[in-house]
Amino acid sequence: MLQLEKISKRFGGLPALEDVSFHVPRGQVTALIGPNGAGKSTLINCISGVLQPTEGQVSFAGRQITGQPAHQIARFGIARTFQNLKLFPRLTVLDNVLTGMTCEGGRSMCMAMLRLPYLRHRERRLRLRAMEALDRFDLTEKANWPAEVLAYGDKKRVELARATVGNPQLILLDEPVAGLNAEETSAVGDQLRRLRLAGYTLLLVEHDMDLVMEIADKVVVLDSGRCIATGTPDEVRRNPLVLEAYLGRMDATA
Repeated sequence: MLQLEKISKRFGGLPALEDVSFHVPRGQVTALIGPNGAGKSTLINCISGVLQPTEGQVSFAGRQITGQPAHQIARFGIARTFQNLKLFPRLTVLDNVLTGMTCEGGRSMCMAMLRLPYLRHRERRLRLRAMEALDRFDLTEKANWPAEVLAYGDKKRVELARATVGNPQLILLDEPVAGLNAEETSAVGDQLRRLRLAGYTLLLVEHDMDLVMEIADKVVVLDSGRCIATGTPDEVRRNPLVLEAYLGRMDATA
């Protein structure tokens, strides 16, 4: 599904990523872990087009996407959530989720002004899909609430609903349970498992090791911008480089 080949990113000559290579298998959960400052979010930004890698290539479903802008990468079928919430606070929950289907909403201002029947039918279909996404994450009753009044855990679920509503081929999840309590984390974990069973491919950046070890099929470990280990959760758990670089400092970085 996704292939990274020798991805490097430098900021003013300072390396944030160095020769990172791995692949994300279709229909599986691949977890990307590492200490704070390891380069995880930078890598997600390079994949999604928010940043452009200094060197290396990103391939998605057999297509080279290196250098493409973020909106074009979204059209290819890659969706994402953000480490820091990126909701529209004054829009309703439903409208926030509808923004996840911007690529399907049409581009003609004239058509939007004329309000032709086919356009109204399309809008009804999109709203129905948005409501189905809200139902998937138990948010239906809050569809018309302004996003700014939601609890933090609900806002996280709105981001997940928005990321999945367009039926993307790949979802990039940047710390989806950060700041959540144990009950909320368990609920999100269950929802991620359901997404996997539904056939979604997930690349998960997360510090919660219990969640990672429970749901990931494959784990990639970054340290100081370099990939130091790749394998199953059990293989990574026993890797001495990981124990030294990350798991030994898990309490400090979780």
